[in-house]
Amino acid sequence: MAKVQVTSEVNIDTEQLLEGVAQLDTPELTHFLSRVGSILASRSNLPTSETVLIQKINQGPPATIQQHYDELQAKLRDKTLSPEEHQTLLDLIDVVELASAERLKHLIALAQLRQVSVDEVMKQLEIQTPPVHV
Repeated sequence: MAKVQVTSEVNIDTEQLLEGVAQLDTPELTHFLSRVGSILASRSNLPTSETVLIQKINQGPPATIQQHYDELQAKLRDKTLSPEEHQTLLDLIDVVELASAERLKHLIALAQLRQVSVDEVMKQLEIQTPPVHV
């Protein structure tokens, strides 16, 4: 697990914390956000069913899979992907898409529970629509 260097002060302000978080690579940041989402959900006065759904929405694929996927995507963009890596990427795409489908399933369930649209739940949870990859 990566370490974030912060000043030796016991009290740090939010900006210092964000500067440290900004140093994390993408898989570590994803894991960090998942943990923060879980903490936030556990502190809220939400019903248990909503808390569980929010935790599942924030889960995402394992950090190691996401990191490997990101690395292979970068090689694909750079046109340096070997045939073996291409096959691995195709396999990882299936894994990442399955995780995205699971996330969407949980978003839909939460929207139904709250009796609002998925777009409204995404606004409430401050979830950005993912970019389209062509």
